[in-house]
Amino acid sequence: MAKYWFRQRKFGYGAAPNTWQGWTLTIASAVAVFAVILLAPAIRDNLLRAVWVGLGLAVTVIVTVAITYRKTEGGWRWRNGED
Repeated sequence: MAKYWFRQRKFGYGAAPNTWQGWTLTIASAVAVFAVILLAPAIRDNLLRAVWVGLGLAVTVIVTVAITYRKTEGGWRWRNGED
């Protein structure tokens, strides 16, 4: 049986961390975003810097959302607190 890392939110759309694995993924994603942004000034070429930031953030977000979606119990949908 699969162990879910995230739980459904009571209000709104999405999920919240429920286990240490979920919190680890959330913190690691935040660290990755900050690392991409902090390393960007080291790149002298403006176009290359923009590509670095764009791709770095896109990959981080896509991977985080994909894992979170797969590891959320009950899936994602809009909730208004009545469920």
